[in-house]
Amino acid sequence: MQIKRKTNFENFKKAKKISPGGVIKKIEKSGLCGRGGANFPTGLKWKMCKPSKYLICNADESEPGKFKDKFILENNPELAIEGINIAMHALKAQQCFFYLREEYSKFKTALEKIIKEKSEYDIQIVIGAGSYICGEETAILNSIEGLRAETRHKPPYPNEFGLFGEKTCINNIETLCRVSLVFEDDYENENILFSISGDVQNPGVYEEKQGITLKYLSEKVGAIDPKAIFFCASGGCLPFQKDLILSCKEIAKTGNFFQTGIIFVNHDRNIPDICRSITQFFNDENCGKCLPCREGNFRLLQLFQVILERKWTKEEFQIIEDLIDFIPNGSQCGLGKSSTTTLKSAIKYFKNEFDKLIE
Repeated sequence: MQIKRKTNFENFKKAKKISPGGVIKKIEKSGLCGRGGANFPTGLKWKMCKPSKYLICNADESEPGKFKDKFILENNPELAIEGINIAMHALKAQQCFFYLREEYSKFKTALEKIIKEKSEYDIQIVIGAGSYICGEETAILNSIEGLRAETRHKPPYPNEFGLFGEKTCINNIETLCRVSLVFEDDYENENILFSISGDVQNPGVYEEKQGITLKYLSEKVGAIDPKAIFFCASGGCLPFQKDLILSCKEIAKTGNFFQTGIIFVNHDRNIPDICRSITQFFNDENCGKCLPCREGNFRLLQLFQVILERKWTKEEFQIIEDLIDFIPNGSQCGLGKSSTTTLKSAIKYFKNEFDKLIE
């Protein structure tokens, strides 16, 4: 695995010999894109952010089915700190806030030791506020500032008016690890970390190239009688198809959003039941600021509770289908906009299982 490579800060030494603008050009030329989910070109983001007063390393990983950041923190946190140093050099940043999910606070001591021994920049570790919404790029600003972790209106964007009103660049921890690896001679731009869980013999984190087939991945992880795959909680779901290409472009064609947390589901699983759990997650984890997201997901959850006792009426199921579009269209941030993606694709591809629950 490239992500486990011990570089001993040699790549930071290489980066320091290049001007900040030159480092950004190198990152841009590498084709590196964000690994937090949005897949936005890292070099372009840095050009938009430079110079930034603050850099934020986002390690607030809390979506069901995703645990790659934990893998990095357990196996090679030094690579992330090196990437932060390269980024701060390129952005001319003065301070970095390492935003660590509350459940990952056990890694704080090891990170502080690396920072003290290796880092040439001021890196402060902030323990997250314990909510999924904190990983959103503006909610994380509020959380660090000591405010309620809810999203801000955009524009202005963080690169214009971010932390404490200053220009701020926010990158996922895996993105910053890849920043360091760009300076390796055998750097592979398409490498990504897959978090694999569900009905498989070998769950865990796998480093593979974007664009592999589902057949290749399923055989490698030992998928057990697969019926479907879920892209975490927010990316959608699809029937199991061996020839499916796992890339942002190909998954987007299906109406879903490519997430590197893949949950395999076998034929014994009930798709509506899984959707009910996902609806519960978004109901619990939204910040409550937007009425469509707050009330819409609550209403969806109420309707899912109905089928624990009886079948839906046709009118109730119509409300569900209406809410699937209403919630994302009226929500402010990515949480609300993606909260019904999986339910929408589940109804599209597994309509027969939902039909059985309607009177």
